[in-house]
Amino acid sequence: MTTPHNGKLFIETVGCQMNMLDSELVVGALRKQGYSLTDDVREADTVLFNTCSVREHAEHKIYSALGRLKFSKQARPNQVIGVLGCMAQKDQELVFQRAPHVDLVVGTGQLAEVPKLIDSARERRERSLAVSLDRKEGGRAAVSDSFQSYDPLREPEMRPTPHQAFVRIVIGCDKFCTYCVVPMTRGPEQSRPPRDIRHEVQVLADQGVKEVTLLGQTVNSYKHTQDGRLFRLSDLVEQIHEVDGILRLKFVTNFPKDMTDDLLQAVRDLPKCAQYLHVPAQSGCNEMLKRMKRGYTVEDYREMMGRIRSTLPNAAISSDFIVGFCGETEEAHQKSLDLIRECRFKNSFIFKYSPRPGTKAFELYADDVPEETKKHRNNEMLAVQNQISAEDNARFIGSDVEVLVEGPSRNELKRGDTTSSTGPVQLTGRTTCDRIVVFDGNPRLAGTLAQIQVDDCTPTTLIGQIVTREVQHGSSTLLPILV
Repeated sequence: MTTPHNGKLFIETVGCQMNMLDSELVVGALRKQGYSLTDDVREADTVLFNTCSVREHAEHKIYSALGRLKFSKQARPNQVIGVLGCMAQKDQELVFQRAPHVDLVVGTGQLAEVPKLIDSARERRERSLAVSLDRKEGGRAAVSDSFQSYDPLREPEMRPTPHQAFVRIVIGCDKFCTYCVVPMTRGPEQSRPPRDIRHEVQVLADQGVKEVTLLGQTVNSYKHTQDGRLFRLSDLVEQIHEVDGILRLKFVTNFPKDMTDDLLQAVRDLPKCAQYLHVPAQSGCNEMLKRMKRGYTVEDYREMMGRIRSTLPNAAISSDFIVGFCGETEEAHQKSLDLIRECRFKNSFIFKYSPRPGTKAFELYADDVPEETKKHRNNEMLAVQNQISAEDNARFIGSDVEVLVEGPSRNELKRGDTTSSTGPVQLTGRTTCDRIVVFDGNPRLAGTLAQIQVDDCTPTTLIGQIVTREVQHGSSTLLPILV
């Protein structure tokens, strides 16, 4: 039983959308107890770090932040400091060794315990370690049970915008790519029941959410049998499509080998589905893909891209690439550049390889590509991708696009308060193919669909203005107030 609390909570989130969702759910539970959020760590009596282990830099960032809190409890003796998420699951007792002032270390499968553990730490001043079983510590059922899906209260204040939300449909991963810690930090792959997901989407729609993004480490691997029927991702998307109030659906991240025709046809046939797919390639070299244990070849990836282009000719595709993986030659790197040029991705997320303890690559292969070479390849790949992005964005100049308005742009938010503005401000939104658009308009447009004429672009952004059209309504002619 947790106790009511009126303290201030600071939470910092590092990593992927899954971590952002986890933070929302933790904050939702703590807000129910009376906690209020603060963005100033100095005034918080509960400080939480939701962590990532995919890259070394993310871990260094958290340990540095913990170091800065070393003497914090001297000023606030009642303060509780907690480390949550993937780094907590991976490092476990090591967190206490490196940061003795931490009170609780909670893995990805125990986040529902956070409110109780905070109360216990504050009352008894005892450390708490709550983590799931290692993949080798039990059978699949036992390990899966120790990674419990945590999807309770939703907390709008923690979302990217009030009108967008993430929904977890798959937890864990069974791919075991040699560079990746996720199968260890998030456990075996498990798909949530369709009725639970549909109910959660309905709750979000009732809260005013217009766009939901379905999340999974390999989201298109989704499979769940309910009432004797096997649901695939295409079936789930069709169900969610029926929820009133939801205007747009996305799903990330897709695995190339699981990109089936029925899913592509669902995206084609369901109007709310964004014409956008994120399908990481990671490398354009078969030798590297084999070392990464990705389970497909470059030829397989090309075949998949052919099916996507045939079924969804106007869809945007984005990808991930790792540069400087163990044994990567200049020839292998050039093959990755060739694949980017051939596929013309909307954008690519490019990462320098970072050895992660506990992965097969860490055990089997030397990290033998020099850091300077990694930086050079990273910059070269980024330049190639930016050139493609700029060329493809330029094709939209002069055309109209439908945009789901998210709210004031980052530049506008940097300038200060937009809520009291009486005139147009710079807004941002995304097209159905996930391209960012900025334009001037009234902040009240947030959460609505708007037609934007594209006048200019950068490699990352379309720049335009709202198109105002007359709409016939009965015997009257209405002019929508858009600015």
